[in-house]
Amino acid sequence: MKKDAASPNKSAVSLKYKKGRDSAPKVTAKGKGWVAEKIIKMAHENNIPIKEDKDLLNLLSEIDVGQEVPESLYKVVAELLAWVYQLNQNFPQAKQGNSLKRTE
Repeated sequence: MKKDAASPNKSAVSLKYKKGRDSAPKVTAKGKGWVAEKIIKMAHENNIPIKEDKDLLNLLSEIDVGQEVPESLYKVVAELLAWVYQLNQNFPQAKQGNSLKRTE
């Protein structure tokens, strides 16, 4: 993918959470334009669910890579995780990754 071919308005944030191991989800990647396109492409290639939520994307974009999601966002991230778990139950044959991506 060419850098100049990516939409400059595209944004993505990747979260990772391992129940029983992590105390909270962590931001594992974030970016705009061609970086966002790469994050989204990797999610597709690894059958990782992608959910679009512009408001949450804006909040998560403020968190540094490697940092845990702050307690103030636990409720909305819990709703996101519930959505992912529901998808995994509906499609158990799909490869289940520990990460999820957020895009605009």
